[in-house]
Amino acid sequence: MSQELERVYTIPLGKVLLSQSQHRAVRAINMIKEFAQHHMKVETIKIDEELSHQIWSRGARSPPRKIKVRMSKTDEGYVLVTSFTDDVESAVTPEKETKKVEDKVDNVVEEAPAKEEAPAKEEAPAKEEAPAKEEAPAKEEAPSKD
Repeated sequence: MSQELERVYTIPLGKVLLSQSQHRAVRAINMIKEFAQHHMKVETIKIDEELSHQIWSRGARSPPRKIKVRMSKTDEGYVLVTSFTDDVESAVTPEKETKKVEDKVDNVVEEAPAKEEAPAKEEAPAKEEAPAKEEAPAKEEAPSKD
């Protein structure tokens, strides 16, 4: 095979809970190997050290319920199972965030003087209306007293 084959799978590890608590992480590793043999049609499976640490990170008694992995079939005739990381999204996200923050800062600086001027104009008519309202009820009260 001159062509490498690479696939991404989410492996359910829920049946690990059927085994004894001290053997659960070991069974999770075996389940990953069985899943790789079944789906990649190769007998020789190698699990990456990082993936193994991820399975064992919470101890032997509580491995993860499911795990997302990348399986690569190599020219040497074995399948390498590694932890899946999405590199494409992480590279794009920081650039977008920095542009958005800079745009927001520019917009706030430009809008700040406009906001200060607008309330000053609105306050003056509000003061004029308030005395007019006070005078109107006073006139109504005066005829009722007579």
